[in-house]
Amino acid sequence: MDQKNQSSVTEFLLLGLSESPEQRPLLFGIFLALYLVTMLGNLLIILAIGSDPHLHTPMYFFLANLSLADASFSSTTVPKMLVNIQTHSQTISYGGCLAQMHLFMTFGALDDFLLGVMAYDRYVAICRPLHYSTLMSPLVCMLLLAACWVLTNLAALLHTLLTARLSFCADNTIHHFFCDVVPLLQLSCSDTSINQVALFAVCSTILTGPLSLIILSYARIISSILRVPSASGRQKAFSTCGSHLTVVFLFYGTAIGVYLCPPSSHSGGEDRLVAVFYTVVTPMLNPFIYSLRNKDMKVALSRLLGIHTLSSQGLLS
Repeated sequence: MDQKNQSSVTEFLLLGLSESPEQRPLLFGIFLALYLVTMLGNLLIILAIGSDPHLHTPMYFFLANLSLADASFSSTTVPKMLVNIQTHSQTISYGGCLAQMHLFMTFGALDDFLLGVMAYDRYVAICRPLHYSTLMSPLVCMLLLAACWVLTNLAALLHTLLTARLSFCADNTIHHFFCDVVPLLQLSCSDTSINQVALFAVCSTILTGPLSLIILSYARIISSILRVPSASGRQKAFSTCGSHLTVVFLFYGTAIGVYLCPPSSHSGGEDRLVAVFYTVVTPMLNPFIYSLRNKDMKVALSRLLGIHTLSSQGLLS
């Protein structure tokens, strides 16, 4: 390959969600509103859990960290897209692109691991309640959280380093609204076979590992719930797990299709629409899913916002 084809790339062009100038003001308004709702919702969840002593339990500890991960996840992609729309610029530096990819994969994988840990927490609480204080002690919770951070950063660092060794040809246009590993591999003019193998191996482990833990945990949970003689007891147990399962379906339904399908099956338009769902919509919906289906969260949020009359009259239950 000649020197011209291996020219050094100092920046990339992000096409965004639409190439039509007429649609950009509408997209800016929509995604600014979605981003503000995402940040506000997740911030309220974190503040409500931190300010209410009744919520200082392992389940809500991991929920607060999930909200932090969701807020960070959206912040790696949406602000840059909004800036590009507002400034009529599509550029992102080479270093900025790799940094964005690294942070995106870190917080995306962190979401994944936290969902698995939360499923394990529910399993211990429902199936092994007598050992809950030991199996989910504060030290164990901190160690689980630390393990999630270390593993996700190592996985993201591996892909970042493998991507940094690639060469990019004269075409530096990324058919996406952020720097993700899949469109970057499609853009490279180097041999990406090692990257493809690493992507499939790591993503398979990151996605299917926690997902297997979730499936096994809920298989045991459902088996235990069905043996509860009280109908109200079964309903309460299912209600406790319902919010978590809803978020699991939203997250895995999109992520598996993007990262485990063969690269040849990806089309730019479809990938961008799916990416909008799991990078913007899902992090925005998570606070509503957990707060609307959880009485304790409703009470904590009402106290945080000063809505004492509603909580005292039981209108939020």
